[in-house]
Amino acid sequence: MSEPLRVLITGFGPFPGAPWNPTQALVQRLVKLRRPAFSDVALTGHIFPVTYGGVDWQLAEQLAVVKPHALLMFGLAGRTKHVRIETRARNTISTRWPAADGSYAAANVIAAARDALPFGPHTTALLRRACGSGIDARLSRNAGSYLCNYLSWRGIEATQQPEGPRVASFIHVPLIPRSSIHRRKGARGIVLEELVDAGEAMLMAMVKAARRG
Repeated sequence: MSEPLRVLITGFGPFPGAPWNPTQALVQRLVKLRRPAFSDVALTGHIFPVTYGGVDWQLAEQLAVVKPHALLMFGLAGRTKHVRIETRARNTISTRWPAADGSYAAANVIAAARDALPFGPHTTALLRRACGSGIDARLSRNAGSYLCNYLSWRGIEATQQPEGPRVASFIHVPLIPRSSIHRRKGARGIVLEELVDAGEAMLMAMVKAARRG
């Protein structure tokens, strides 16, 4: 039998101002998916601590152990009401906002390199898939200047390595109530089941993009 396609799906833990991070629940649900389309796909989940050092060493560890062909990353955008599919990572870090361990970034840039790194054209396929699930999803050119943008940059860097993932994507999801699993009549906003449906649709797009190589 041929080797299965490997996908690493990541989220973040809580951080200052967000004691509940829905990406944890989303990742847990996605890695448990059992669909014919994923019969030859190995799904692995990982939750990063919201620290720069934690992202650096844990991403390197996961890439070395899992050796994913695709890297699908999720993060929380608490002030956004829709799903944001990031198209690039910016070479910037905020020195104003502390990480979950109370530390601050020492510099306001990630690397002595370009102003931004693009994820690639497959982001439009993710957008089509997400919108097709019925959720409000849009492309974004600004992943912020916190850990989500930092992980985005490191993820794109990984795709540029000879043994790195073939494709990577970062998705910002809105804050949802912890108890909001299914949509209730008359309720507004996105619920977890809708995030899972959109996540599954985008995961299928990532699998397709990784197979194209």
